[in-house]
This record gives sequence, structure tokens and C-alpha cells, in this order.
Amino acid sequence: MKPATFSKYAIYLGCLAVLVVFLIGPIALTVKDAFIERGEAGSSFTLAYVFDVVRDPVMRDGLVNSLLIAAVTTALCLAIALPLASIATRYNFPGKAIFSALLLIPLILPPFVGAIGLRALLGRMGSLNTLAIDAGLVDPHDPLDFLGGARFWGVVITEALHLYPIIYLNVTAALANLDPAMEQAADNLGASRWTRFRRVVLPLILPGVFAGSTIVFIWSFTELGTPLMFDYTTVAPVQIFWGIQEIGSPRPFALVVVVLAISAALYMLGKFTLGRRSYAATTRASTQSLTTDLPWGKGLIALTPFALITFLAVLPHIGVVLASVAEPGTWYRSVWPEKLTLEHYVGEQGALAHPLASGSIRNSLILSVLAMSVDIVLGLTIAYLVVRGRVFGGRVLDALAMLPLAVPGLVMAFGYVAMSQTVSGWFDDPPRWLQVVGENPNPMVFLVIAYAVRRLPYVVRSASAGLEQTPVDLEEASLILGESKLGTIRKVVMPLIMANLIAGGLLAFSFAMLEVSDSLILAQTPQHFPITKAIYELFQRLGDGPNVASAMGVWGMVLLALTLIGASLMLGKKLGAIFRI
Repeated sequence: MKPATFSKYAIYLGCLAVLVVFLIGPIALTVKDAFIERGEAGSSFTLAYVFDVVRDPVMRDGLVNSLLIAAVTTALCLAIALPLASIATRYNFPGKAIFSALLLIPLILPPFVGAIGLRALLGRMGSLNTLAIDAGLVDPHDPLDFLGGARFWGVVITEALHLYPIIYLNVTAALANLDPAMEQAADNLGASRWTRFRRVVLPLILPGVFAGSTIVFIWSFTELGTPLMFDYTTVAPVQIFWGIQEIGSPRPFALVVVVLAISAALYMLGKFTLGRRSYAATTRASTQSLTTDLPWGKGLIALTPFALITFLAVLPHIGVVLASVAEPGTWYRSVWPEKLTLEHYVGEQGALAHPLASGSIRNSLILSVLAMSVDIVLGLTIAYLVVRGRVFGGRVLDALAMLPLAVPGLVMAFGYVAMSQTVSGWFDDPPRWLQVVGENPNPMVFLVIAYAVRRLPYVVRSASAGLEQTPVDLEEASLILGESKLGTIRKVVMPLIMANLIAGGLLAFSFAMLEVSDSLILAQTPQHFPITKAIYELFQRLGDGPNVASAMGVWGMVLLALTLIGASLMLGKKLGAIFRI
């Protein structure tokens, strides 16, 4: 075996080992009970529990509803992201830079925090119904029940407004990488604008579309927080959430197996049909794609969809901000709070003075930066092996890297608890960093691992999309001129796909900062609480608890907004493919 081939497969086995230990291991520890039948004579293997999931009408309805939510959510995200990405890439107009950045607002607020504001806005006596009643559009005795009768559409719209930036980032990066000469050639040959988009542009940006759509579909299929927020219990993730607390029952574990199987099957179906139709430009544009400056009239028309989507996307954020300054009990049957206060920020028990606040922010920053760093290194390695390395078993590695999106966060979190207990059992006096529960645990190591594994798919998909659109000729030329493989990756490949790496890293960091399931379960002591766990604990406090939790959520939003704005200002001129500023 050649040294280069040996090194390639050594790296491949290393990546595979990491995923097996820290991904498959926790899943196996969590779902093993789905295949074990315990009786007086002992334990035996069985598939009966898995088949019962399909036969049970309640669980079957949950699976169908989850698939419908995922399909409709993905379609809405595509309907939002594709036109906006196309307009942002092709035209310059007043307000473009500001609204292109504002489109990323959903990344800075997890749905479970936005639930505080959404309930005030969409409740039966919330802001929207009060406004409609005052305008005479709704019967005051029969207001619209957004959180009740319209749960399905409430979940779909909420998830679409939260997830569309994933597709927008990927499609924008893909469109910015296109060589404008190819579309100009089609135009010279008489192709219409629609024909050019369908026959030239769409096939070339298909990797970006597939990358974003895959993440959105599997995310919304396994999303827990939003259905819980709308009390929509007939969906598979919520059934797992409640069922997994039934100690000794194999039903929730069997449902996990079915969800994993469906997610993997859907991903592989897309991979072998849509995903394999990827193209790389024969030449890469040396300058940014040509953009057209629109006059004020047409510019305002182009700006309208950006403003509309931004307004809808910021509604949960507005609700959280208003809840953070509302005196308890003063936001009911009114459009906005009747009495305002800053006590929830600066009071003795406010978000600034509360001992959980500063520590949780510091913890989340450390955990998220470490997790993002791991994801960039591991994600780029996996993407390069799969796209460029052409290693035997590359599809297995790629599928494993995507698997975290198909696994509910609760399952992974319980798996890491089980792993910590298993590993700690190997020691007579286990070190603190191996313990998640107990008298004096320190879950920081497991939190970094959990965050990194859960967010790895974003970097892998984004890096893969960039590699698929980058011609291999430049790498071959570098190798011919005597540069090493590692040097070629560092000097040639990484600069070419830096926009994709930044997009993936940005998503990994943001979602790690906003991680809910792992934070709630793995962080058991206040000194280790991340932001989301601190918000959850504050929310449980009676009286002003929800208001202080909202204030804490506002601080989290400000922190992540500064991160996103800083990244856009720092990288916009060099890597305008992300924000196109």
C-alpha cells in the first residue's frame, strides 16, 4: 500500500472511531432496550417492540405528523430562502446589507425561549387577538386559538421561520461561487431567464440546496421544543420525550429506533437521487458574480420580501424583549405590556445581578468555541475524505456524520449520562470530569463532546457543498508543483471553501450556544449551567421568573447578534459569499 493511501485510510479509521465511540456508543446505550425482552427466564433479542410502534395507531399518527411537519417546513423554507438568496446574489439595492444580515436573526433565539414571547403574542388574549378584537375582525368571545386548534400550522410556521437561514446560507454561498460566464453563455444562446435558472443555475447550486434541505428536513422531523411549545403531543419526538421517562418501558426506545431508521432512509434516498446530481464548475470565477444596481423604485420592490420575512422572524424576539420589561401580570388582554420595568435586568434578582447569569454566559462561550473548533477540524476532514479522498466506505462515514440530526437531543443526552456512568464504573475513584451525576460532578467534557457531535453535520454539509463546487484541477496543479497534500489543503482548498467553512462554523457555534436538550440534562449543578439551562431554571421561579428568564434570553440574543455582526463585518469584504455585504 502506498504511503499516501495508508495515511488516508489511517485518518479515515480515526474519524470513524471518533464517531463510533461518541455517536454510536451513546445511541446504543439508549436504544438497546428496544430489542431486549426481559422475562423470568432471562433476556432475549426481539423485534416485537419495534413492530408494535407501526401497529400502534397513536405512535403511527405521531410518525405521520412528524413527516408532514418536516415536508411542509422544508417546502416553506425553500420558498423563503431560494428567492431571497437569488435576489441578494444578483442585485444591489438600498438596505440590502442590513436586511441580509437581519435574515439571520432566527439563529440567535431557540424556540423554547421564544415560546415566552409567542404565548404573549399568540395567546387567546394575547397581542394579536387583542389587536384583531379592537379592529372588529374577531369575536371577543371566540378569539383565534393559535396555540390550540391550529397547532400543526403553528409548529410548521414557527419552525420555518427558525430554520430558513440554514438553506439561505447554503444557497447564497452556492450562488456566489458560480461563474457568471456560464449563465451569460446560456443567455447568448437565447435561453430565457427561467430556462437559465432551470438548466444552468439550479444544477450547479444543487449541492447547496441539498445541504440545507437535508438539515432542515431531518431537524424539523426530530424537533422537540416547538411541538412542546404548542402542546402538540401527537408527534414522534414528544412521544419519545414523555415515554423515555417511563422507567423500564421499551416503547419509547423502540420509537427511537423507528425514527432513526426513517431519518436514515430519507437521507440516503435523497443522497442517492438528488444529492448525487452535483456538479463542479469547470472554471471558478476569479471575481464575484456580477450584480445589477437597481433604481430606487425597483430596489424598494426587491427589499419588500426581505422586510416582510424579517418582520415575521423577529416577532418571537419582540415578544421576549417585551416580556423582559413587563411587570408581572400586566401583559394580558392588551397589545403590549401596560407597565414597564427594568428590574428584571438590573434588580437584585435580575438577569445581571443573578449569580447564574455571568457564569452561564462564560460557560456557554467556552463550550461553544471548543465545540466549534472540534467541528471545523473533524468536519473538514470528513468532507474531504468523502468528496476528494474517495475512500472505500466513504458513504458510511458521511451517513454517520449526518446521523446526529436524526437523533432527538434527549436520546443523545441520556446516552452521554449512561456513558459517563459506564466509564466511571471502570475506576474505584473516578475523576470529576468523567461524572455527569453524583455528589460533585463536572460535565464540561461531556458537554463539549455533546455539542460538537450534535453540530458536526452543519460543518460537514457546508464543507462538502464547497468541495463539490470547487474544481480539483487547482489541487492537482499544486501537487504537481511539489506542494504536500496537507499544504495543498491549507493553501488551496481551505481559501476556496472558506465561505462554506465559515457558514458551517457559524451555525455550529450559534446552535451550540442555544443547545437545549444536552444542557438541561447534562448540567446538574449551577456552576456548570450554560445559558439555556440558566434560562430554564429562572423560568421555573414563581412570580417574575418568566420575565427574568426573558431578560436572560435577551442577553443571549445580544451576545449572539454581536457574534454574527462581527463575523459579517470581518469577512464580508473577503468572503462576501455568506452575507454579500
